[in-house]
This record gives sequence, C-alpha cells and structure tokens, in this order.
Amino acid sequence: MNASPITSWEGVAAYFTFANNPTAISIILTLSILATLGIIVASVVHENKTYIDYK
Repeated sequence: MNASPITSWEGVAAYFTFANNPTAISIILTLSILATLGIIVASVVHENKTYIDYK
C-alpha cells in the first residue's frame, strides 16, 4: 500500500530526512532547546561575573 503521490525524486526541491520519524524530530528539538538554554545560562553567568568584578 503506497499512499505517496511521489513517483520520482527527480527535480525535488527539498528532502526531509526525518519527516516521518517523530522520535528523531523530538531528539533534535530537545537538543536544540538544551543548547539554547545552555547558551542563555552561560551568558547570564558570564555577565553576572563580569558585573561583580567591576563593581
């Protein structure tokens, strides 16, 4: 049973590797959120440390 309307990959503008894999999408999303939060926390710690040193 093939429900896909795609019959050929010729001329494809975009190919989404993990489009049919919710687990991979969830892992990538979680990693990107953790990276963003890590950068924010590191920035706050650095700014607080810099401000305290020059106070």
